[in-house]
Amino acid sequence: MSEVKRIPTRESYGHALAELGHEHPDLIVLDCDLSSATKTGIFQKAFPDRHINCGIAEANMMCVAGGLSTVGYVPFASTFAIFASGRAYEQVRNTIGYPHLNVKIGATHGGISVGEDGASHQCNEDFATMRAIPGMVVVCPSDDIEARAAVKAAYEYVGPVYLRFGRMAVPVINDKYPDYKFELGKGILYREGTDITIVATGLVVAEALTAADILANQGISAEVINIHTIKPIDEEILINSAKKTGKVITAEEHSIIGGLGEAVCSVLSEKYPVPVKRIGINDVFGHSGPGPELLKEFGISADNIVQKVKEMLGK
Repeated sequence: MSEVKRIPTRESYGHALAELGHEHPDLIVLDCDLSSATKTGIFQKAFPDRHINCGIAEANMMCVAGGLSTVGYVPFASTFAIFASGRAYEQVRNTIGYPHLNVKIGATHGGISVGEDGASHQCNEDFATMRAIPGMVVVCPSDDIEARAAVKAAYEYVGPVYLRFGRMAVPVINDKYPDYKFELGKGILYREGTDITIVATGLVVAEALTAADILANQGISAEVINIHTIKPIDEEILINSAKKTGKVITAEEHSIIGGLGEAVCSVLSEKYPVPVKRIGINDVFGHSGPGPELLKEFGISADNIVQKVKEMLGK
């Protein structure tokens, strides 16, 4: 059996920007002295005149990006998720969101898997803050293939987009699905099931697929859905699956407050109420440690998904 390829989605972001740069001379990339970490250095090497290092001034970078968008450029403002959604929140809200400017925010190092950088840099609240901004599209790709497609789709979309990428290398999964197609606002049904639906986003999609394999070997049929666009969320795929299985588990590398789980609950409680269990960071801060070990410790793993499914099914 061939080894599974693992690629950090932050690298996918850098390569996708460079590829798009050849096609679109209006694409500008901004960074805050983090081009090596965010991988925008790949774009900088190819297009040095279209890369702007704003220094350690994230709020200012968002304002610069907003200004560039008003004169015909498509700026990708890049920094760590904790700075993009936290330190620069007011500028993202008032300078980009309020006038609905065509700015793309490339937020790398999202989630608990940032690892050794610790709680101060483990951003587990960005879905919540970005979802709350009117008109903001929020995307969290699951692997290299999806991350590259998301960057391209963000460029083509006219309006603000928040893209969350990870530091840790994650399995490439979408090459196994010949019919895979990325579309903003549309979920992806990987596997049909009858007993329960597992809805996941980002790196947890791979864990959900592994969990479904384990469950299948134990006679439990799990439907698996990838919600890469957390806002606007695909209501149709969620409702159809809930009607089929009658029970839903959500799994995300984010706080259970304000993230994918609450977005799914909002849809289903209004449109087709069924029991929902949320897996994520349980209203606590993270701490320093290796990313893979932290994911297991905080329950963002296939084993925990399997356990929660069995509890929900009373098995």
